[in-house]
Amino acid sequence: MRKLVLKISVTADGFVCGPNGETDWLLRAKDKAAQAWLEKTLWEAGVHMMGSRTFHAMAAYWPTSSDLLAAPMNEIPKIVFSKKGLAEHTKDSMARQALNDSSRLDAERGPFRTALSKGTGTWLDPWVASDLVADITELKQQDGKFILAHGGANFAQALVQHGLIDEYRLVIHPVAIGKGISLFASTPTQIDLKLESSTQFASGVIATIYSTIRK
Repeated sequence: MRKLVLKISVTADGFVCGPNGETDWLLRAKDKAAQAWLEKTLWEAGVHMMGSRTFHAMAAYWPTSSDLLAAPMNEIPKIVFSKKGLAEHTKDSMARQALNDSSRLDAERGPFRTALSKGTGTWLDPWVASDLVADITELKQQDGKFILAHGGANFAQALVQHGLIDEYRLVIHPVAIGKGISLFASTPTQIDLKLESSTQFASGVIATIYSTIRK
């Protein structure tokens, strides 16, 4: 069995972004220790999972990025949830070469069902899924490292709404924006959580890990 982990940044007053998707506050607190914590989380995952909007934004950035987080973001396979499929995106030759060199793809291909094995798990050719509950339930029944979900607010809210998240890794930033989109706005019932760890960084960022208490 593998668990589904949601990693997402939130403000001190509980929003994942502003009313119109604003996330400029993410850049205000830079911290090497916090980045190291994030890098460790990324490498621990067996697969990255995201909605189509987040996928397209990341696919345009990570393949040619020199960021320290680029290696785990590029090398670990990707699953994209999209009911309409994915439009053709960049075919940049440098990106193709960088992503096709990963040995992780063959190692992670085995656990996924036939419908997902049509892709290679790269930014250029990700696995694509369409049934949020059924596909994630099947993926979680397999052995392997945990599935790491990335927001978008809408995608994260859908995961919360359907009770699919086993662990929340919330990166709380020292800023309040007053209004915005809450991760738990569409929660149908109370979610009981167990605090597993809390790590405070010099910038004021706090990384908290909560596991979901299943009744």
